[in-house]
Amino acid sequence: MTGSWHDRQVLVTGAGGFIGSHLVESLARGGAHVRAFVRYNSRGDSGLLSLAPRELHPNIEIIAGDLRDLPALLAAAQGVDTIFHLGALIAIPYSYVHPVEVVQSNVLGTLNVMLAGRENGVRRIVHTSTSEVYGTALRVPIDESHPLQGQSPYSASKIGADKLVESFYCAFDLPAVTVRPFNTYGPRQSARAVIPTIITQALTQDVIRLGNLDARRDFTYVADTVAGFLAAAQTPGVEGETFNLGVGSEIRIGDLAAEILSLLRVQKEIEVAPVRLRPGKSEVQRLLSDNSRARDRLGWSPRVSLRQGLGETIEWISAHLSLYRPEQYQL
Repeated sequence: MTGSWHDRQVLVTGAGGFIGSHLVESLARGGAHVRAFVRYNSRGDSGLLSLAPRELHPNIEIIAGDLRDLPALLAAAQGVDTIFHLGALIAIPYSYVHPVEVVQSNVLGTLNVMLAGRENGVRRIVHTSTSEVYGTALRVPIDESHPLQGQSPYSASKIGADKLVESFYCAFDLPAVTVRPFNTYGPRQSARAVIPTIITQALTQDVIRLGNLDARRDFTYVADTVAGFLAAAQTPGVEGETFNLGVGSEIRIGDLAAEILSLLRVQKEIEVAPVRLRPGKSEVQRLLSDNSRARDRLGWSPRVSLRQGLGETIEWISAHLSLYRPEQYQL
């Protein structure tokens, strides 16, 4: 990684988010000049990029805008070598309440990124999908040919976005690659995700309230996910392909909570909170990745064990607990 991005111009959408901020940091450390596209707000808030080390600031240009604004993306993409498209509205519960906003941001936003990349002749676009597009596993492990199932408005919006990327590759030979992360976790992740939810509640409350304890997930540490993005951007001859970025092992959510409590050396009661349950047909019961294509084609493999990753996540959240509101259910 080091040196390979030196002096290259890169655009990252969703740069103020969890994975996006880690990716921006990695690119900036490698010498890239990063245009960090963040969602505009009147506070001038750059999201989690505000936590980036000061020595990296000269390599990061913050651009505030909206993915639904094509002229903004056309301008942001001028002269860039690579676009990493991570910008999206990602919360599944939020998509139940605001499906129009989610579809507009995720589908129209992706269309605008593809148009901007095509207009500016970029070398490579790396588009972010999600394991949620598979829905409840029909077979395991899940490879990239598994059927796509829109079990939530969020999932459906990402399926639509993925198909737009596929169409631009097929119709216009746009050099786009799709990566499909499986349940990325790590420092900076918001409490709308299950691991920070468990950690923050375990640090501050007597009872941990969760949703479906029997769902199974394949958790991937954020540094490994970022390495997958970089490999997808650098590997020649993989345009038009999709790659699962998962560890290839699963854990039941109830057992995950027990593991975190063990690492914290505390005992807490765990209960199911009905407000945290998805509608029955929308619940994704099992996600377990087959990452062999990424291993074979990108030379990528996860390096951080769940126990190690949980330990690093616990350490970070413990030091930044003021950023969280454990008593509040976050959509």
